[in-house]
Amino acid sequence: MFFDTPESIQSIAKRSGASIFVLPDEQEIKIENAMVVQPEDKASITIDQIRGIIKRLNIKQISDFFIIIKPAELMNLEAVNALLKNLEEPGENIHFILLTNSPSKLLPTVLSRCAIYFLKTEKKLKKISVKDEEIKNLAKRLLVAKNSELIEIAEEITKVKTNVRTRALAVLGAAIEMLYKTYFITNKIAFAEKLPKFLEAYDSINQNGHIKLHLIADLC
Repeated sequence: MFFDTPESIQSIAKRSGASIFVLPDEQEIKIENAMVVQPEDKASITIDQIRGIIKRLNIKQISDFFIIIKPAELMNLEAVNALLKNLEEPGENIHFILLTNSPSKLLPTVLSRCAIYFLKTEKKLKKISVKDEEIKNLAKRLLVAKNSELIEIAEEITKVKTNVRTRALAVLGAAIEMLYKTYFITNKIAFAEKLPKFLEAYDSINQNGHIKLHLIADLC
């Protein structure tokens, strides 16, 4: 799904409990009746900040209230886990707005609970946020791989001596972003149908599952 301008974010967000908007980090947005959560130390958004949100939401909202989290990919794992239930069941008149320039860096558990919108510019939609060409090429190969080719690609992804899990997650994250963007550009359901397998593989590996096993078994 797309949005035309940053000014349209509030009206779009009213239609769902939790939404992700992909736009440049430096882009400012104006939302009425909103609470903004962003890194206090420029490193991460912490569980204490998320607990502050949850405490605020214990107050009944009689009109639309928006929680803006930016950049959403800077939530640490504890913060994400604390937020998940609220993303799934925000409560009456509560709307979460997650802003990011890199949707591939968001955990599948977050992506699966939110509607996602890309700023409607041709340049933005065609450009993948991952800059590492090797990672992008491996992601592209995974997207079109036959089952018989998955073992070879898994071996190539895991051939490095350090940061193997990080590398595997980067490849899967890039593939997930490609699937989202390609689906929204083409409207072809085949791309959306591939998403659950890639989200499952990402989540399993992120939870310390066996890397090669999930790259092969989950994507078959």
